Amino acid sequence: MTALNTTVLRSTLIAALSALPAVGLTLVPQIGHAAVPQVKTQAPGYYRMMLGDFEITALSDGTITLPLEKLLTDTTPAQIRNLQARANLGSEVETSINTYLINTGSQLLLVDTGAGRLFGSKGGGRLLASLQAAGYRAEDVDAVLLTHVHGDHSGGLTLDGKMVFPNATIYTDKRETEFWLNPANEAKAAQRHKHSFPEATTALAPYAAADRLKTFAGDTELFPGVRSVAVPGHTPGHTFYVVESKGQQLQFWGDTVHAQHVQLPKPAVTIQFDIDSPAAAKQRKRVIADAAAKQYWVAAAHIAFPGIGHLRKETSGFTWVPANYTIPR
Repeated sequence: MTALNTTVLRSTLIAALSALPAVGLTLVPQIGHAAVPQVKTQAPGYYRMMLGDFEITALSDGTITLPLEKLLTDTTPAQIRNLQARANLGSEVETSINTYLINTGSQLLLVDTGAGRLFGSKGGGRLLASLQAAGYRAEDVDAVLLTHVHGDHSGGLTLDGKMVFPNATIYTDKRETEFWLNPANEAKAAQRHKHSFPEATTALAPYAAADRLKTFAGDTELFPGVRSVAVPGHTPGHTFYVVESKGQQLQFWGDTVHAQHVQLPKPAVTIQFDIDSPAAAKQRKRVIADAAAKQYWVAAAHIAFPGIGHLRKETSGFTWVPANYTIPR
């Protein structure tokens, strides 16, 4: 097409468009969407794996921030800061509160119950939401196995003085109830431990009244494939629960470790929550070395959720190897 023809065509189109009737079009300014609000909540936490024929479900009760420099003992602030920095964490660290379900196929067992309302808005209290998200109800739980009676492990047993798990029997080492339910022990306890005595009474009383509190002594087979192992030190009746199925083993460790990035490389480091710190340190050194040597599974209440993994020996101390994410089949 020649330049003349192009010019004529453009002029013709402009004239035709100008002759069209007005249709009342107006320019509307573009209106942007309002900013989407931030949610600032976490999904209910559960993680599931199979151990032989047993289904293990980690349930998050939430987190609590621990000021490690104030709480850890037999160490120094500088050592705490250095070890925490290796994990890109400060010495005030958000620490998991983990509980665990064991579904044997015939019974549903819950290991520890988290803190319930004991910490108020500071953390904890999310167990029931996690339990529901995992597909269970509080009424489904047949037994609760307490590693010990500290509030962040037994506080979730009750709500407003009533049983949260109405069909469950509570199991704990006899030394725990003898210690925490004895007013004479409360009277002579260090100030930092005194709050645990009324908390224990509140947690256990409704179950005791309903004849649903059962105690055992030391190492005991409680259910097929589930046994208790006495590990006193952190508390007088501190207990592991060992689960075995088809040659696989998992140990629920309770409060063996509070600060994984400090106490695994330095197992001698203790914490003010210990009733008997030297005994707790001795037990920690022993069980960590055993787990690293034998490579069975470990589930720990205060290792980062889901708190399931293995221990590995390092040149100095030990390190945590978390479970690889898996979908049970």
